[in-house]
Amino acid sequence: MVTVISYIDRLTAWFGKAFAWCILIMTFGVAFEVFMRYALNAPTAWAFDLSYTMYGALFMMAGAYTLSRDGHVRGDFLYRLWSPRIQARVELVLYFVFFFPGVLALIFAGWRYAAKSIRYGEVSINSPAGMPVYQLKTILVAAGILLLLQGIAQVLRCLVCIRTGEWMKQSEDIEEMEQILLQQAADEKERMEAEALAAADTGTGTGTGSPHSQEGRPHHEPGDGNTTDTKNDTKNDNKGGGPEAGR
Repeated sequence: MVTVISYIDRLTAWFGKAFAWCILIMTFGVAFEVFMRYALNAPTAWAFDLSYTMYGALFMMAGAYTLSRDGHVRGDFLYRLWSPRIQARVELVLYFVFFFPGVLALIFAGWRYAAKSIRYGEVSINSPAGMPVYQLKTILVAAGILLLLQGIAQVLRCLVCIRTGEWMKQSEDIEEMEQILLQQAADEKERMEAEALAAADTGTGTGTGSPHSQEGRPHHEPGDGNTTDTKNDTKNDNKGGGPEAGR
């Protein structure tokens, strides 16, 4: 099951990241339209159609990718209080009750819309340029198929969680800046605490009152050690061991 989940995750991630470039195309199109309209007073006839076509393609094709990263909005005021096994059981039921029927309806209805649109070469009735829209309706079917595949992966992920008692780790991927900053702050705090603990240990180990600082060093108390040896030498000299003893 883990192999199937990983394969589907990689597939939907590839499509999601590929269609993410649509946002860049849309940005350049809107910027060009603003420049032409307000700087040169010569608005284009195709910029509006380009913007909703690119955004619609991005929104639909990135849905499965977002689902694989657990990025969709979730009302978790109760969900977060449950154990992973209960969460997995509830999600498993909801996938079969709501998700799969809705996705299958999207696929079949989208197929009818796309087939009709392709058959008579549908164009936008709101576009002065007459931009074709049949390719956008075809994306409905492709997005539905990707969501169906990712739904199967999510069901398998629920079964794994029910069996093991914990959710599978999500694939490493891009994150929101807020999450990155929070993680960096937590890492920095942990690093500073480790440095402070190491400094405290070092200070304790090198202190003058520490027994470690006295190891290997001669220790002399007042009245002991060298003082005692000097007194003994003086006594020996006075007992006749000195130079005047033979006189």
